[in-house]
Amino acid sequence: MGSAQENKPHVVCIPAAAQGHINPMLKLAKILHSKGFFVTFVNTEFNHQRLLRSLGSDALHGHPSFRFETIPDGLPPPENPDATQETAPLIKSLHENGLGPFQSVLSKVSALYSPVTCIVADFLMGFTLPAAEELGIPAVLFWTAGAGSLICYDNYPNLIQKGLMPLKDPSYLVNGPFAST
Repeated sequence: MGSAQENKPHVVCIPAAAQGHINPMLKLAKILHSKGFFVTFVNTEFNHQRLLRSLGSDALHGHPSFRFETIPDGLPPPENPDATQETAPLIKSLHENGLGPFQSVLSKVSALYSPVTCIVADFLMGFTLPAAEELGIPAVLFWTAGAGSLICYDNYPNLIQKGLMPLKDPSYLVNGPFAST
């Protein structure tokens, strides 16, 4: 390990295990890398294999200060390796099974490359926060979708409290103000 690498801040980026979350996190990781960060990008094994199949096996070996690591998602392998995994069971499994493997990745990359100095995790990957807290590593949760969806997510509890959600009359979607004419 060279001294230049030791002086770089080392960020671990971990997206939620869905393409719409992986791409924005990968863009952020590339920006951080361009600003001098050593980057470890952590994907599930399933999504890492999909990424390799779509980009080619050599595509992820381009730069010594941008590394890819994997964690298991805790689910049995699907019959079709190109099928999209069901979101609810996947997120549930990661929340139940992801902490230990994530801690192992943090230990491994800190020992092999340089100590991890911060973690950027997808908002849906909250299981990463106890690992960061235990190791004293600053961590942030990154909302990978648009700002409008964050506002909706943030206000959903208020809509429930006011009795506006969930919709009591589903015909509102067909006959309400947003119905097509």
